This record gives sequence, C-alpha cells and structure tokens, in this order.
Amino acid sequence: MRRWSILAAAAAALAMAWAAETVTDPKPVAQPVPYSHKKHLAMGLQCKSCHTNPDPGEVMGIPGVKVCMECHAGVKPGSPHIQKLAKHAADKSEPAWARIYLIPSYVFFSHRAHTEAGAKCEKCHGPVATRDALWREVSISMGACMDCHRQNKASNDCTFCHEARQ
Repeated sequence: MRRWSILAAAAAALAMAWAAETVTDPKPVAQPVPYSHKKHLAMGLQCKSCHTNPDPGEVMGIPGVKVCMECHAGVKPGSPHIQKLAKHAADKSEPAWARIYLIPSYVFFSHRAHTEAGAKCEKCHGPVATRDALWREVSISMGACMDCHRQNKASNDCTFCHEARQ
C-alpha cells in the first residue's frame, strides 16, 4: 500500500512538473537599471560578450557592473542610469537584478552542453535581440524541455536531467 502511495505522489509531482507553464503574463520585468538588449546587440555585441559561461558551464553569468563600465566609462557617462552603475562599480557592489529565468535546483542543466549542441539563445530566451526589456516568454517547463529533446533527438531519460535517487 505504501509503495502505491509513493508512486501516486511521484506521478502527481511529475504531472504537475510536466504541465507547469513558466511563461507568465508578458510584461517586462522591472530592473534596477534599464537595459536594452535590442540597442546593445544592434551595436554588434553578442550574448557571450557580456554573459560568461565559467566552468563547468552550467550557468551563464549575469554581467557585473565592471563589464558594463568597460564601455560606459566613456559612453553616456552623464546618463543617470550609467551614473548609478558607476556608483555600484565604485562601491564594488552589484545592482539587485531581477532574474527572468531560473532552472529549479533539482534539474541539471548545462548552458555549455546546449550551445555546443547548436542550441541558440533565442530557443529558450525568446527574441532577445528585439527587446528593450525582457520578460519570461518561453516555457522552460519539463514538458517544453522534453518536446525540444524529442525534436532534437536528445535523451529524455529521467536521469539525463535529474539526479538519480538512491
């Protein structure tokens, strides 16, 4: 009886995770300093120009103010927004950026493995290059990920993305 209860609970959790839709009301997320991906990418910057992927490659970093100030020390230094960044740089602090996408801690996800397999940032993050402000517009639910894995002939074995339980 206990085994069936555990199996039923696991099945319910999987069904909820499968159906969970991470795309919310499409409103830009307020950030402490406005940032236009559209303007910056139009100048020739690429995602990897600002977002680093340190070893082991799981996370794409949110750029620190030091990265911003490499250009903005001389570009629009009079802007109140750039002055706010400059103050953070001088204080050796970071703005409290609001995360837009967050992979649950129980899911193993490697940005590096996906980009090396040919995935483009837009596949999971939407058409960032056309956005002055970002919001969660692409589902990163289990169902969406499994659909993508099927389309790209990647494994859908549970332990491919989730830790095996003992």
